[in-house]
Amino acid sequence: MSSMFHSIAEAKHWIMAMVGKAREAGFPLMKLVRLRGLPILQQLHLEERFLRTSSDNWCLINDGTSSPAIVMGLSGKCSHATVPVSWRYLASLEELIKLLKLSADAKWLQVGKAIHSQLLIRNQTLKHSDITQLNSLIHLYVKCGQLCLARRVFDAMPQRNVVSWNALMAGYLHGGDHSEVLLLFKNMVSLQNACPNEYVFTTVLSSCSHSRRVQEGMQCHGYLFKFGFVSHPYVKSTLVHMYSRCSHVKIALQVLDTVPCGHDNDIFSYNSVLNALVESGLREEAVEVLRRMVDECVVWDNVTYVSVMGLCAQIRDLQLGLRVHARLLRGGLMFDEFVGSMLVDMYGKCGEVLNARKVFDGLQKKNVVVWTAIMTAYLQNGYFEETLNLFTCMDREDILPNEYTFAVSLNACAGIVALRHGDLLHAQVEKLGLKNHVIVRNAMINMYSKSGSIDSSYNVFSDMIYRDIISWNAMICGYSHHGLGKQALLVFQGMVSAGECPNYVTFIGVLSACAHLGLVQEGFYYLNQVMKNFKIEPGLEHYTCMVALLCRVGLLDEAENFMKTTQVEWDVVAWRTLLHACHIHRNYDLGKRIAESVLQMDPHDVGTYTLLSNMYAKASRWDGVMTIRKLMRERNIKKEPGVSWLEIANEIHVFLSEDSNHPESIQIYKKVELLLEMIKPIGYVPNIAAVLHDVEDEQKEGYLSYHSEKLAIAYGLMKIPSPAPIRIIKNLRMCDDCHTALKLISKVTNRLIIVRDASHFHHFRDGSCTCADNW
Repeated sequence: MSSMFHSIAEAKHWIMAMVGKAREAGFPLMKLVRLRGLPILQQLHLEERFLRTSSDNWCLINDGTSSPAIVMGLSGKCSHATVPVSWRYLASLEELIKLLKLSADAKWLQVGKAIHSQLLIRNQTLKHSDITQLNSLIHLYVKCGQLCLARRVFDAMPQRNVVSWNALMAGYLHGGDHSEVLLLFKNMVSLQNACPNEYVFTTVLSSCSHSRRVQEGMQCHGYLFKFGFVSHPYVKSTLVHMYSRCSHVKIALQVLDTVPCGHDNDIFSYNSVLNALVESGLREEAVEVLRRMVDECVVWDNVTYVSVMGLCAQIRDLQLGLRVHARLLRGGLMFDEFVGSMLVDMYGKCGEVLNARKVFDGLQKKNVVVWTAIMTAYLQNGYFEETLNLFTCMDREDILPNEYTFAVSLNACAGIVALRHGDLLHAQVEKLGLKNHVIVRNAMINMYSKSGSIDSSYNVFSDMIYRDIISWNAMICGYSHHGLGKQALLVFQGMVSAGECPNYVTFIGVLSACAHLGLVQEGFYYLNQVMKNFKIEPGLEHYTCMVALLCRVGLLDEAENFMKTTQVEWDVVAWRTLLHACHIHRNYDLGKRIAESVLQMDPHDVGTYTLLSNMYAKASRWDGVMTIRKLMRERNIKKEPGVSWLEIANEIHVFLSEDSNHPESIQIYKKVELLLEMIKPIGYVPNIAAVLHDVEDEQKEGYLSYHSEKLAIAYGLMKIPSPAPIRIIKNLRMCDDCHTALKLISKVTNRLIIVRDASHFHHFRDGSCTCADNW
């Protein structure tokens, strides 16, 4: 028999020879422990059964079945049968070590322990145990996850070599104990005769990478120079990966550039740097690395394609994405779920939803990541209903959604104000135990806020165990959007007290809250002092909030001067904010001048034409109204009709002004007339000045009576039982007359009415509105 096994074939040959001896001996049937799932033994096409026999014998037996079995005896005596002496065989130490390695690869701890016992018996008469045996034992216990036993063997070794150190370090690395890896390395290099090899350095650097310990990684980098491994391909790849994972991408690039002449960087190094650059948002540097990879003709793998497609998605470069997709197809790489999901994500971020859907439909296997990617693509491009339809399809395919899937679905509900659907998703989240994921909670806050249920938003927010910056921002901006400035500022104070550092978005919500409350001094304090303290540079959105703040208190000249003196490129939204204030405060001369400036910036801005026409109408300048309408016809600009809608029992009801297409239109009109009669005794007077037509007053009053929001409110009161709130959505800004009417209707009906128009949320309750009549 050969002294060592060099291949599976040799091991099989030896085992089959021993099986033959067992058969010749006619060994009787025995009940033995059946072992399954061992990779080595599966390759041998055998099923092994082990039995303890005498203290120093190995044997094979046949129990009468078609499958032979191995019996090995390392200690004790067999209580079931006596093994014939004619086929007993004493295994050599080399054979035991070989079988020990096989046991380690198969992760069979019990056999390994038995071999360990045999080695202890064999080595009792020796002065020193063989270091190879002890290293094999460390390897066995590491492979079987028994790090304590491996450490006991290691600590008891009279002598250690580099294999000993690396075997134990690798065990701690795979076990996640990175501190112990670094401690072992420090102990090793402190020895006078220490000589770590490339495998030790790779293990230590990997540990630094996983634990993000860049300082220790830099110290290890210094040892690489000392021991001459800084240019070793594997070590340098791991070093690049460590710096990349620790967000020190510039150092990673420097290491990448230190390759000796005649050697190219491997794909692992490039993938590490490219992925780190993409995650850090360093797009130009990522493109440069990609160009180097192409110039060096580096062969891409799946990880490369994922990183490159992530880059294409970040920079919204569809043409580059198409070329990468074509290269992927030419390369013949298999489309796994990860690559497929990144392709879907890339096309979604580049605005190509149809291409994303084609990739999705072409994938043979679709896991939850792929489904979430296609849902995200539809969500990012405004297809909210299709996003929710995909969620339903995924459920039919028995794919269990994860926290990211629910976050996407909840944000889709926010996009179409589907509060009831959002409630159902909330219930599913609770059922699946995903409610404590921050990303899900943040999506809930957003969904409830944009669906008009700001109290539910706060309930979710206050129940959070951990909040990130998005949680705080969602709550602050939600309160501001609902006109609840005091609550928004209170949440901001709580945020600062909790030690959370505000960011750019936070101060948009804070300054918007100041604008709602008319807090001019406080607003400028936040802009000029607090933002500076947090090292946040104000942007266009912050300055636009300040314009709205000045306009809110009627300081129109100051607002215009602020816009002229602030060094920022103002957009149409900012100028239209000032224009609307001119309309509210009846400063028509300033309004006309600003409107002309806005139309020079954007000749097709329908909102500016509408505001200018309204100002002319309120000033009874009907010639000006006709001029604006003529100009709109010449430029083919059409004003969007006012539309309001509400959801009742999973059905959306849509209303247009003076619309009679609804099946219950007669009853709705009667309800509107009844409501108007109810509120006239408490002060309602039709605001005919809001009618922008040159007609008789009686006809103007008729126009006002059947605006879309009045029809929607009437239908809601007919169908939604008290005390449930009535939630209306309108595509345009609410007119003065409807705003007054809804305040009084909320009082006489004792109902909460929530209206989301083009600019604000309005909460009508007991005769008042949260916007304080300024919107």
